[in-house]
Formats: sequence, structure tokens, C-alpha cells
Amino acid sequence: MNPQTRDRLMGVTCATLTTALYKRGLRNVFLRGVGPVDWKGRNMVGPAFTLRYIPAREDRNGLDVFRNPDHPQRVAIETCPEGHVLVIDSRMDATAASAGDILVRRLMKRGGEGVVTDGGFRDSPAIGRLGIPAYHQRPSAPTNLVNNEAVEINGPIGCGGVAVFPGDVIVGDGEGVAVIPAHLADEIAEEAEEMTRFETFVAEQVDAGRSITGIYPPTDPSVSGEYAAWRDAARG
Repeated sequence: MNPQTRDRLMGVTCATLTTALYKRGLRNVFLRGVGPVDWKGRNMVGPAFTLRYIPAREDRNGLDVFRNPDHPQRVAIETCPEGHVLVIDSRMDATAASAGDILVRRLMKRGGEGVVTDGGFRDSPAIGRLGIPAYHQRPSAPTNLVNNEAVEINGPIGCGGVAVFPGDVIVGDGEGVAVIPAHLADEIAEEAEEMTRFETFVAEQVDAGRSITGIYPPTDPSVSGEYAAWRDAARG
């Protein structure tokens, strides 16, 4: 992805991004029920690389399937491109794990930017101690095979009730995960950066005792001039 776009998205919140996307008519962009295993103090930003699970069937999902080097879950970990976010469709079901700390550790060592599931992770305390951002619904100790069969890599999926297409830009912050359609990423990042800058100005004004009336939203015509002067001064 565009390095400047990535840098911009590192400095904005999912709240700001969802507002920018809402202006374009996109309402369903924030994964439901998904949060950080352990907040790393920085955003997760990268293109989506996807993995889809279906409900497990007992005659197909014994422990021996993991001996197969072509098992889709293992292949996804070993082929997710550097800088990408592995997004797993677990059907919003956390009754069994989507993955554990060894697989997430391997993804991190290969340069993955992060991992997201709308199910749960096992070994979640260990995953939380890793340097890679990880997002899930809740901890889930049972092995993945209890309830999941991995069937497709890098196709369209649903995760947390949101459509995710390969290459869509995934942003995770301390609250959760937002999905930006790939073709909108550059303009959304630029707009969100400016929105963030304006909200910093507003926060300073509120801290100084100013009412939000007329400034948030900026319905008072004088606010644009005040903001421009503040922004120019901040840039030096």
C-alpha cells in the first residue's frame, strides 16, 4: 500500500475512520465484538489477507489433518505477505480457537502486520505478550478443529459482520478494527488525518473552557479562520 497512506492511518482512530466512511455512505465497516487481545499502543495498518473457516465435521477434522503441509490454516500462516493483516472468518463463533500462539508467533516472524478473527484465540495471554497486534472476540481454549475447518485462502469473507475483500485496508486501534475498501484508502487516510488535526484544535478549545456550540461541528463561520491560524502555527 501507499507508504504515505499507511503513515497517515497510523495516526488516526477507528472512530474517525468510520465517520469518514459514513460520509461516503458506508455504514458497516467496524467489526462487531472484536477487540485487541492486548493493546500495543500503536495502530495496526495493512492490507487484508484472508482465511475462511466453515463449521467442522467430525469425519474430516481429526488432529491428523495438521500433518498435511497443505492444510489451509498452515498455508495461510506461511504465505501471508509481509506487512499484511491476516483476517480470519470464524463465523463470529468463539467456541473454539481460530489459532494459538505458535501460529501467531510464526506470522509475526514472517513480517505479518497483525491478525484478526471474529472468533477467539487460544493461548491468548502468550499472544498478548507478542509484539504483533492481535484482535479477537474473546479467549477460547479448545483446539481450532473442534469447530472449524479452514477451506479458503484470500477470498472474500465476512468478519465481525463486515465484508472483507483481499487488499482492503485493515486498521486496528485500542477500540477495535475498521475496514477501508482498497480503492478509498488514500482519500480516506488524507481526510481522516485532517479530521484528527481539527479535533485536536477543538479539544484544546474545550480544555480552555470554550463551548462546543458553533465549533463542533464548525457552524460558526469564524471557526475556519481560527483553525487555519492554529494549524499554521502548529506547523511552524
